[in-house]
Amino acid sequence: MDVFALAERSMRMDDDAWERHANPLSVWSRVAVLPLLVISVWSRLWLGWWCLVPIAALAIFIGVNPRLFPPPTRRDSWAARATYGERLFLARKDRPVPRHHERAALILTAIAVAGLLPLAVGLAVLEVWPTLFGLVLTMVGKLWFCDRMVWLYEDMRNGEPQAACSGG
Repeated sequence: MDVFALAERSMRMDDDAWERHANPLSVWSRVAVLPLLVISVWSRLWLGWWCLVPIAALAIFIGVNPRLFPPPTRRDSWAARATYGERLFLARKDRPVPRHHERAALILTAIAVAGLLPLAVGLAVLEVWPTLFGLVLTMVGKLWFCDRMVWLYEDMRNGEPQAACSGG
């Protein structure tokens, strides 16, 4: 089972959505969602059940985000290249990617996922340190994964032009 392809299908990402998601505003606003979600869950202390309002708003935002922004004006930004690299990574069954990139992507994803357990526990019991540890581990894993996707994109674009996205 390919968890990456499952996530892509669940977001209903087509070519247009991917191109719009390459906009740095899309990428960086999605990066901000997890810390905002943590604050929203923590806010149950002072908002009670009303904390579900920002949680629901963030869930909706995650769904519409890839389609919310226009395609990027510059296709060479870090965010755009990370998005194009992720597309290449997701298509690795049809167009193989260098093994070292695939291995690194899987390890970095495992790191990001490993952070979810202390994050969830910390939020459940409202403990600062496990929450922060989990948040940092998840964010570092995801951002490092994105940086690796930039590297993958550059390698595929420079080494195998026919394999790279049309992002050139």
